[in-house]
Amino acid sequence: MTHISDYLPFLIPIIALELILALSALIHILRHRSFRFGNMFIWIIIVLFFQIIGPIIYFTIGRGEDE
Repeated sequence: MTHISDYLPFLIPIIALELILALSALIHILRHRSFRFGNMFIWIIIVLFFQIIGPIIYFTIGRGEDE
């Protein structure tokens, strides 16, 4: 039986990456009002509920033109 401490060197960078992506996507969503698809509420839900994929989807297809 393996302990969680055996997986920590792999889990900590993944968790940190997910938090950085989610925070940067949320900050961008809250500061900008234009989106290619959907609205602010939809993108917040996508970013929060689809952990690593949500922010990546937002930055690739959801982010609108910068003002």
